[in-house]
Amino acid sequence: MTSPMQVETDIRKAGTIPSRVYYDPELYNHARERIFERSWQLVGDTAQLKAPGHVIPFTLLEGCLDEALVLTRSNDGIAHCLSNVCTHRGTIVVEGEGHLQTLRCRYHGRRFDLDGCFKFMPEFDEAEDFPSDSDNLPSLSLHEWGPFFFSSLDPMCDFGEWIRPVAERMDWLRPEKCQARPDLSQDYLIQANWALYCDNYLEGFHVPYVHAGSLGDKLDYEQYHTEVHEWGSVQIGIAKDGEPAFDLPKGHPDYGKQIAGYYFWLFPNLMLNFYLWGISVNIVQPIGPTTTRIIYQSYVSDASKLGEGAGSNLYRIEMEDEEIVESAQKGVRSRLYDRGRYSPSREKGPHHFHRLLASFLG
Repeated sequence: MTSPMQVETDIRKAGTIPSRVYYDPELYNHARERIFERSWQLVGDTAQLKAPGHVIPFTLLEGCLDEALVLTRSNDGIAHCLSNVCTHRGTIVVEGEGHLQTLRCRYHGRRFDLDGCFKFMPEFDEAEDFPSDSDNLPSLSLHEWGPFFFSSLDPMCDFGEWIRPVAERMDWLRPEKCQARPDLSQDYLIQANWALYCDNYLEGFHVPYVHAGSLGDKLDYEQYHTEVHEWGSVQIGIAKDGEPAFDLPKGHPDYGKQIAGYYFWLFPNLMLNFYLWGISVNIVQPIGPTTTRIIYQSYVSDASKLGEGAGSNLYRIEMEDEEIVESAQKGVRSRLYDRGRYSPSREKGPHHFHRLLASFLG
């Protein structure tokens, strides 16, 4: 007998995850603690932290984890992700972006090196067993891929394994050359659970229905398919005849195919979309059981292709997705609905996502 928080391995037999996952405050709190506290998150742009002494404070998953952190680059050129909370009395240490020689808490003058190591504290001459390791600012794992920094409070998996499917497919594109375009970036607030937004992203089943006249005109629906990996999945969009496609190098696993777009999802809440012009990023940021912020960022390598193919008119596609997801959010609260079923050919992505959710929440 299947337990309430379990999803059958065989997609042909499986029912979806229980609908209460999308609105239950207790399950939302479980997701915060068991999933997001252990997740890899995109935390910064490598191009913004070039010079030694540069510091950038930020809040990790604002509205969800609300963890105060700071990116620094020490004098040896190494980038760090540190707690931004003073180890004396808990005050925020770095209160604005800038260039510093040391990190100094303005409350009582405690100082740290740019790698987080304790450096000096006034009026502590008589303290015994001081300083100790606990007086350093806690340091988090920090990794770079493409133009991005990634970090985690308590990683659930190895970063290399997490990013591997993206790196293997897309390193040829030199994603590190893509440059941020704030003018093409925007945040959206939607009245829906974060996982419901991910569900919608993870299948192309809705494309001919929700995106007729937009994305549906660019992609060959019959050839649209999903590949599942341990910590994520990729949807591969094949261009319709006459639509622009990637010029893939020989030796690439998709060489000879007319690929219009790659849509990578990395558990739990990151979407990396590769188009002819560059990368669009969707960070799905929970801020409540039924409220989500979508942080949409654009990184451009070839601005001349911004209006071409599957990567054009993304604002319209986002609005179409938001409307349908908010409609689904209203529906899943129904007392007469609990679980649905999966299309074995079209919903491999949501099935895989739900199995991951069940493993962490169950």
